[in-house]
Amino acid sequence: MGISLYLSRMLPHNGSDFMANTSSSFTESASVSSLFELDNVRFDVGATTLLDGIDLSISRECVTGLIGHNGSGKTTLMRLLARHHAQGAGAIRFDGKPLAAWKPREFARQVAHLPQYTPSTDGLLVRELVALGRYPWHGSLGVFGDEDHAQVAEAMRVTDVTHYADRQVDSLSGGERQRVWLAMLIAQDSRCLLLDEPTSALDVAHQVEVLDLVRTLCAERGIAAVIVLHDINMAARFCDRIVALRNGKILMQGSPRDIMTGPNLEAIYGVPMTVLRDPASGRAVGIPR
Repeated sequence: MGISLYLSRMLPHNGSDFMANTSSSFTESASVSSLFELDNVRFDVGATTLLDGIDLSISRECVTGLIGHNGSGKTTLMRLLARHHAQGAGAIRFDGKPLAAWKPREFARQVAHLPQYTPSTDGLLVRELVALGRYPWHGSLGVFGDEDHAQVAEAMRVTDVTHYADRQVDSLSGGERQRVWLAMLIAQDSRCLLLDEPTSALDVAHQVEVLDLVRTLCAERGIAAVIVLHDINMAARFCDRIVALRNGKILMQGSPRDIMTGPNLEAIYGVPMTVLRDPASGRAVGIPR
């Protein structure tokens, strides 16, 4: 997938197929405590139900982890939040406003999405990729102004990729590339980051580095993040709240302390799990038996 197609996905269309299935009973609210709210959301592909009866509230300034086995519905849910799927039954709203009511560029200024498989960077330099994060603000024919340059420079600074600015993205290691993609999302200056398995191809050291960076950015900037993760221990370490899916339904949700018990983890993953305490940090750690 080329970078131009990725940009078109940053600005999902707002056509009639998206609007038609949106519940009119889900009215706009002037003041909400949650950033995303989902009410009885269902999503089907043909005769297959991928999500069924999803009721979920995603808080502002909170790091929320989506966990579950393969095929549990995590990526489908993420793509619905990012408006990359036409909404099925039920209702979704962002900041008190039905999701379909947001204009594409307006929504892209609010929500930044990093898909599970990032597109080819086609020989782009790091500074060029990061600058693409400003697309929702100035458009393909707009002028790249002082504010855009400042946002790009700041995004590269906080993600520590400034010294890579003139290198090709493809020349970087996996962990370095993930920081560059995060810099692009930060340059987008949104209020919510949607990250689908951002650590899946990274070693443990780079997983910790990337997730620590996301958590720090959310705390410093007062923004939210929703992260799909396979490693329950990483989710428990870096997320404020964990949502566990199984077979397209929410099995359980709560704080890491609530989720990290042997019976809960066995229910989520289908294998017996032992939960121990890290003697250094006091954090719970799940281990398959």
